[in-house]
Amino acid sequence: MAATAPPIAPSTAIPTSPDPRQTAEAREAFTASLLSAGTSTVQSDLQNRATDLHANAAAIDRQEQELLKQTKNLGKESDKWQKVLDDGARGVKETGDVQNWAEMLERDLCVLEDTMAMVEEGAEAKHVAAGGNDGLGEEKWR
Repeated sequence: MAATAPPIAPSTAIPTSPDPRQTAEAREAFTASLLSAGTSTVQSDLQNRATDLHANAAAIDRQEQELLKQTKNLGKESDKWQKVLDDGARGVKETGDVQNWAEMLERDLCVLEDTMAMVEEGAEAKHVAAGGNDGLGEEKWR
């Protein structure tokens, strides 16, 4: 035997011509529920993002202040190192100046020594040519 479907009750039966007013109300209710569900989700997401942005902005402000502080400290440290470098350069220059002065003094003393040797040789030659020791000899020059 074939099973037959139970008869459809008239109250649950699909009407053949829908009422336009009921259709419009149903459409409006459906659209409103979609909008409210979408809006609350979008608003929630936007509020979460805005909260995150504000929190991140505060963190960035703190980092910026710390960076400014560290930059100032770095500038001070750089100034200290520059002073040490300048002092060292001045010391090297002074050492170079002393060395240069010593070399010039040594050259002058060598010239003076050579000049004195020439004078002594000339005096000895003159003394020998004059024939003897008249008290102007070598002892006077030394």
